[in-house]
Amino acid sequence: MITYCSNIHPGESFDEVFSNLQTHLLSVKQAVCPDKPFPIGLRLSNRAAFEIDEKTSAQFQEWCQDHHFFIPTINGFPYGPFASFPVKEKVYLPDWRHSERVTYTKRLATLLDSWLPLGVKGSISTVPIGFRKHIDPADLRVVKKNLINVLEHLDRLRQKNGKEIILSLEPEPACHLETVKETIQFFEQMAFTEELKEGLGVCFDCCHQAIEFESPSESLKLLSYAQIKIGKVQISSALRVEDFNRRVLEKFCDPVYLHQVVIRQKDGRLLRYDDLPEALTHHQTGSDEEWRIHFHVPVFIDKMERYGTTRFFLEEILPLLDQDILLEVETYTWHVLPTELQTEKVTQSIIREMEWVKTRRDEKNGCS
Repeated sequence: MITYCSNIHPGESFDEVFSNLQTHLLSVKQAVCPDKPFPIGLRLSNRAAFEIDEKTSAQFQEWCQDHHFFIPTINGFPYGPFASFPVKEKVYLPDWRHSERVTYTKRLATLLDSWLPLGVKGSISTVPIGFRKHIDPADLRVVKKNLINVLEHLDRLRQKNGKEIILSLEPEPACHLETVKETIQFFEQMAFTEELKEGLGVCFDCCHQAIEFESPSESLKLLSYAQIKIGKVQISSALRVEDFNRRVLEKFCDPVYLHQVVIRQKDGRLLRYDDLPEALTHHQTGSDEEWRIHFHVPVFIDKMERYGTTRFFLEEILPLLDQDILLEVETYTWHVLPTELQTEKVTQSIIREMEWVKTRRDEKNGCS
């Protein structure tokens, strides 16, 4: 299954979310999946989730059925406003130390359980515990308690309705879960029961792991060996610069999102900065360095004149993924992209990205 995440469309109320879907989804489906049911990668804020009563939920599901859509996943990462004003590191709050995160995620699980078709694996992506600077070792006790609260809710839903929903922690640079190895260590540290592990996994964001200079094949092997489920794979590409140019990088500084930076030096060491302006201010640039920046760029782009992307990571990982894993294109930075990358309207860009992914996937399967 291939979809895209609706967090690319600004909107925090459910009316805004639904309006965005009506505006964009029909055109996307007609272009990339006209004859089959189309999965929606739904993003709901806390506000939107609690605006949906039983009547609204039923009406939404009816609209989906009428237009041959279904919902296998919800992006439960950003709790509050995401694209309308600067979020930076506040995007992780409330994190897994806070009861608000628990209440919000349980609400998303209840909604998804009501919409999810039988036999389709569901997922809810969520913050990687929290921003690293916010999390102390002493916090992990309450983090575990809060995660158990949600996992028990998922287990009750599964026992009642027979639907599988995976709470999918999403590793991200500068967060408590950053690398695949750190994520595996965290799962081991939590030591959840086998029953609760049924509802827990990861959202594998290709942009994030490419920034960490990780190997796609090695990452998948490590997760498989640790028996950690992949709820979904977010198909995303990061900014990559091998020939440092300050003027180029300054174009990617914006006041809205956090753009973490990992720099590989000549000797192989990795240096990390929490945001691009910080790296530009404090890093003493050397020769033979490679910068990878957490700035989602359209996945069909490989290189521009003065910079590149981590599209190679996608080209390597797509043939390695099981056919039943949900692929969710997530280029949410459309409205802050430099002008030269906004070469078409957002709907056309989404279609182009999805067609690129579909072509690469079909190449793997020997399809025309």
